[in-house]
Amino acid sequence: MPLTHRVVIAVFPDVDLLDVTGPAEVFALANRESAGRAGYSVRLAGPERGPVRTSAGVRLLADTSFADVGAAVDTLLVPGAVDVYPEGPVARTDQDVVDWIKNTAPYAQRVASVCVGAHLLAAAGLLDGRTATTHWSTAAQLAADHPQVTVNAHPIFVRSGRVWTGAGISACMDLALALVAEDHGEDLALAVARHLVMYLKRQGGQSQFSVPLSRPAAGRRDIDELRLFIAEHLDADLSAAALATRMCLSERHFARVFRQETGTSPAAYVEAARVEAARRLLESTDQPLEQVAGTVGLGSVETLHRAFRKQISTTPAAYRRRFRTTI
Repeated sequence: MPLTHRVVIAVFPDVDLLDVTGPAEVFALANRESAGRAGYSVRLAGPERGPVRTSAGVRLLADTSFADVGAAVDTLLVPGAVDVYPEGPVARTDQDVVDWIKNTAPYAQRVASVCVGAHLLAAAGLLDGRTATTHWSTAAQLAADHPQVTVNAHPIFVRSGRVWTGAGISACMDLALALVAEDHGEDLALAVARHLVMYLKRQGGQSQFSVPLSRPAAGRRDIDELRLFIAEHLDADLSAAALATRMCLSERHFARVFRQETGTSPAAYVEAARVEAARRLLESTDQPLEQVAGTVGLGSVETLHRAFRKQISTTPAAYRRRFRTTI
């Protein structure tokens, strides 16, 4: 008989529903795909045993109370909850949940947070001296509240020893798949991903969002229209001079306006957009590097290499080997 791997997922009022059900479904499918050999046993633990209302209004049923969990946990999974204000979401850190994490985490083989659950791990002191991620919308809050944590808002998930942190919402599935891969290998994780009809089992280093989504909407409509033009014409002349001419502005004034509206220079924005497009081609096609470089406007393989090193600290070939999707 397979050994039971006890997964305990914390649930509490207003917890994000998918943060709980997404990983639970991954572990259940791992059991099914392995004919039970994966041995995952998932239990929900709440302040009290019984119904818990989620942020979606759907009620979950806690199998056990926090007080009764004890040492019966191999993987402790902590989702999060937010309070929404006009200025944006704020991650909630309930002290009772934090105290329970502090008491329970030492017994767990590994601890993982999903989305804004990273704020709870940080409040419990589990992220001190570590690099962590969370939902991009609360990353600044995490960094401000816990300066001893190195916050990286970009990755899908981050592993630091036995502590894992996952990014926002649907990234909970990627995190859970990575845990399955660690336990039972890539083949089982990919089998689960296929059944979930996930286009790509993303690795931790991939970004939470695309270049356009990573920048807030500009206050000027013409800058937003220019960003759309850039995305649709990556192989065109997108030099600062050419873009300034398109905007009917002097190059100096254009560069100042663009930085003010987007937080970056025109050259840096264009390079990031081109690298993102190249990443998609490397993930989904067998195009040679020369063709990829030409398609996205980087011109040469040498320029493609230089941009990849600068943007994501790897080479195009290494990125393709790691992230290439096979059908």
